[in-house]
Amino acid sequence: MHNLSLEHLIQKTRIESDSKPPLLLLLHGYGSNEQDLFSFAPELPEKYFVISAKAPLPMQPYGNAWYTIHWDSTDGKWSDDDEAIAARELISKFIDEAITEYDLDATNVTLLGFSQGCILSYSVALTYPEKIKNLIGLSGYVNEAITEPKTDLSAYEHLSVFSSHGTVDQVIPVDAARKIPAYLADLNIEAKLNEYPVGHGVAPQNFYDLKDWLVKHA
Repeated sequence: MHNLSLEHLIQKTRIESDSKPPLLLLLHGYGSNEQDLFSFAPELPEKYFVISAKAPLPMQPYGNAWYTIHWDSTDGKWSDDDEAIAARELISKFIDEAITEYDLDATNVTLLGFSQGCILSYSVALTYPEKIKNLIGLSGYVNEAITEPKTDLSAYEHLSVFSSHGTVDQVIPVDAARKIPAYLADLNIEAKLNEYPVGHGVAPQNFYDLKDWLVKHA
């Protein structure tokens, strides 16, 4: 689909209803594409209208990124926060476009992000909480440099978070994710970190747990 700000794949809601369907937006990781998380789609709760978005920056020889990561910098690995903020704004705009284009429920939007997509999911949800009901953050962390939290914490009263990470993640150490619950607690958002004995990926038990969580928070 090319007519919105981000290329994307869709899976329409698989149940009949008189109400507008909720949106479940999938944001893939660095170097991947919209096909990756979309493989989850058939297993996700039927009521959701699932959209898997493609990050805007093409990589060589394949894959896409939401923002550049400089791996070989003389100062060590660093992320381009300006590009990440631009990606945050692009995702926020895309949510509005998708709701209009597909006639979705603007009050029931769930973000599911992995790795770089997870980092941006936190950034979008905490900067624009009025747009997001649920957040599923897989194998990422909160980058405070690209997040603009609200001072009025009542803005987060409706927001629910599922957070998970692999204990032997070699890409993003689990210690980075372990800071998430305390950061969210300062915003009056209750969340625990679900840990699994895997590397940088989604273990089967992790998927079953997030699926159960989605059903309960639909």
